[in-house]
Amino acid sequence: MAIKRGSIVSLMDEDLTGVVTSIKGGQATIKTEDGFEMVFPVSDLVLISEDLNFMDSPEFDLNEKEEGKRKPKQVRKGKEKFQPPMEVDLHIHQITDKSGMMSNHDMLSLQLDVARQRLEFAIRNRIPKVVFIHGVGEGVLKLELEYLFGRYDNVKFYDANYQKYGLGATEVYIYQNIPTTY
Repeated sequence: MAIKRGSIVSLMDEDLTGVVTSIKGGQATIKTEDGFEMVFPVSDLVLISEDLNFMDSPEFDLNEKEEGKRKPKQVRKGKEKFQPPMEVDLHIHQITDKSGMMSNHDMLSLQLDVARQRLEFAIRNRIPKVVFIHGVGEGVLKLELEYLFGRYDNVKFYDANYQKYGLGATEVYIYQNIPTTY
């Protein structure tokens, strides 16, 4: 899934969510719940939902500021409710335009840094499920990702949906309340 007009996104390093109103030259304009329009690099945004009808839906009017009036919760139907709320594509051409000047080690390090940042973002923002798209290739990135995910106590990971991703993705479940034993 790619970020496009109407996508619901969150800022990677801040607690800010909004709807993409336009994208020009790698910069996305997002409209927050408070009605403010802000511009950020697309690379700093995380796709939360690709609901392109979001902006046209009357129950999600971003300019509405009445206190005490709750917006109805969006109900997902059928297959849609099983879609992961966040996907991270780790293909090097999705992360940087300068991959031609990088060694294999540098590319792998960058991919792992991005994976760690996005996983920690998901943990901080209580996103329960993330799909990391790594591709098939030689399997080096997949093994390194498994090592990275294994270092977190509140994370379990599995191969992602084969029908949708083939063998090139790993699905990560983040458990928010882990019991402590003494």
